[in-house]
Amino acid sequence: MKKVALVGGAGRMGQSLGEHLNLLDAVAVTTLVDVNEPREHFGARYVTSLDEADPTEVDVVVDFSHPDSVVTSARWCAVHARGLVVGTTGLSDDQRRAVEDAARSTGVIMASNFSLGAVLSERFAAMAAPYFERVEIIELHHDRKVDAPSGTSITTAARIREARSAAGRASLDEPTRRHTLDGARGADAGEGIRIHSVRLPGLVAHQEILFGGPGEGLTIRHDSYDRVSFVQGVAIAIANVDATPGFIWGIDAFIA
Repeated sequence: MKKVALVGGAGRMGQSLGEHLNLLDAVAVTTLVDVNEPREHFGARYVTSLDEADPTEVDVVVDFSHPDSVVTSARWCAVHARGLVVGTTGLSDDQRRAVEDAARSTGVIMASNFSLGAVLSERFAAMAAPYFERVEIIELHHDRKVDAPSGTSITTAARIREARSAAGRASLDEPTRRHTLDGARGADAGEGIRIHSVRLPGLVAHQEILFGGPGEGLTIRHDSYDRVSFVQGVAIAIANVDATPGFIWGIDAFIA
């Protein structure tokens, strides 16, 4: 059984992970880390920072908090030789490098989305990408998400670009020549792939990948209606990370 410290344990994602990871035979949540005391402790010890955590009670740190906190978690895991799972998005280049630097001393798995459906939708999008002339992405999240576009949509766009490039497909030309309102066409995620971000109360995490070709279209949509949808993927990452140095992006390799 792996002992887990949840950083961001008072947040909505941290509370969902604390509740549902503890139901798994292979995981025990021993520590909740947050500047705010969690509503529910789930039998875990509450601390305000990882520096207060007992390393002997932690095998893996799971961080769904803020980019600055991820850097702190990465350095703590490197010092104490503990595995790290990162689900926080919106990291700067410097913050991402700090996580990768920590991976020289311990194992790190980082992903933009831990929902199995979301991971599979990215795989399906890469399969479809060479066969359609155009593609756009619409990502929809709750109104308290602070970064845009989502990490999932950025990862999806990257996989589409790679698949199109491998198939010898050219970059997409932007058909719009006049913008009545700036930004109406969304963000260019590279090679003409557009991402449109929606933020509304009531949503959790949703994404549509829209492909278009002569006389037909293909829409790949994934919906996370509840944060419990991320638990299975996080559990897979926990099972596959330890103190062996190395950086792994995504959980796709662990899904047959």
